[in-house]
Amino acid sequence: MNRLTQIVAELKYHYGAPAVPPAKGPFELVLWENACYLLPDDRRLEVFEALREKVGLTAEEIDAASDRVLLPLARRGGMRPETRVLRWREIAAITLNQYGGDLSKILKLPYAQAKKALKQFPTIGDPGAEKILLLCGVASGLPLESNGLRVLIRLGWGRTQKDYGKTYRSVQEALKPVLPANPVQLKEAHLLLRTHGKTLCKEAAPLCYQCPVATQCAYAKSTAASFTREIL
Repeated sequence: MNRLTQIVAELKYHYGAPAVPPAKGPFELVLWENACYLLPDDRRLEVFEALREKVGLTAEEIDAASDRVLLPLARRGGMRPETRVLRWREIAAITLNQYGGDLSKILKLPYAQAKKALKQFPTIGDPGAEKILLLCGVASGLPLESNGLRVLIRLGWGRTQKDYGKTYRSVQEALKPVLPANPVQLKEAHLLLRTHGKTLCKEAAPLCYQCPVATQCAYAKSTAASFTREIL
């Protein structure tokens, strides 16, 4: 068992099986990413499920819905609700015009083409497209968002740089020798690293004394050493 696999196993023992987003398939996952802005997951879930209940989660249903219905739902998702409605309509329009209403067609494309297709949609960049494909069972590496990226840097993979893209690539490059090939394992790793970053390995004031992988973390060790020096 390599170090990454061991860390993921310890995180799973600590947190349990990770929660998977309720969105199914690439279209719903793009909507999930656009459900709210700078709000916690429970609010994202609220907006997404309200959209399911009041409108539906197909391109045809989103396209046919009036602003009178969509705007109150978008307001639950935080700032700039009018922009959110425009994004939902753009997501529906691209899916209808380019994929006949069925975005799952992209899952049959080569990975690079599927990723390029997803990046047409609002707010979806490289990490987002990779994450959506992974959640759909199509994997090429381990996609990371900011929480998972921070955890791995503290654990010693890659390094923080001024440019976020360079930071992301440095972590991805460092991970290559230890990544599992199985998409199921990659998905579990992605979700558990995200959970850990949001729960204990926070950006500010991480709770290293509660961390199940602190003994393997250079950041936790340096924090503990610094704390000891302050006491002395």
